[in-house]
Amino acid sequence: MSGLPLFRSVETAAAITDSVLVAFSGGKDSVVTLDVCMKHFAHVEGFFMYQVRGLSFQESILRYYEDKYGIPIHRIPHFELSQWLRYGLFRPYDFNCPIVSVKETYDYMRENTDIWWIAAGERIADSVWRRAMIKSSGTIDPKRGRFFPIAEWNKADVQAYIRQHKLRVGLESAKLGFSFRSFMGKDLLQIQKYFPQDYARIRRWFPLVDVSIIYHKMQRGHDGSAE
Repeated sequence: MSGLPLFRSVETAAAITDSVLVAFSGGKDSVVTLDVCMKHFAHVEGFFMYQVRGLSFQESILRYYEDKYGIPIHRIPHFELSQWLRYGLFRPYDFNCPIVSVKETYDYMRENTDIWWIAAGERIADSVWRRAMIKSSGTIDPKRGRFFPIAEWNKADVQAYIRQHKLRVGLESAKLGFSFRSFMGKDLLQIQKYFPQDYARIRRWFPLVDVSIIYHKMQRGHDGSAE
């Protein structure tokens, strides 16, 4: 670990409340966030936002941590999914589908769990945008009811914590280096390769998704990149 006071934010938040909702993806940052919260709060529940419900590589890590900690991890649609369905991302559009905001998603979780504070695994080192966001709000944001327990950690801190506490990451994170996050061709190509049954499930919801992979391959060919 680095010399930073890595647990300052979570210890401060634990002095404010004894209950927290953890935004969970199964990736490195989220499994560390969940474990840290389990060690500091009396009542913890998780929630997972899916783009396609029931993908096996996601369900396996969700069930693992539900069993490990004896907590529920609620499955809810990702707020981005409402836009994908309404405007027809790789599928026919459906203008009857309402757009759901981030705030509405979080409010839904709060109303259904009676927990106000939400912890997430964003880190300052992730990107310029994340740095600006966290620097603006602080690692604890009472106005929005959010806090970021590992905001001041770097990648080495996260990896060291995972090794020390023998935490497990999702199958796609272990194989691909990231949590399933988008319908970008390069991401989908890896899902198709390593998780063909899950890719077939994605295609049932988004029947034109092959186009993203085809476009990705065309671009790589145009750039002279190797497959």
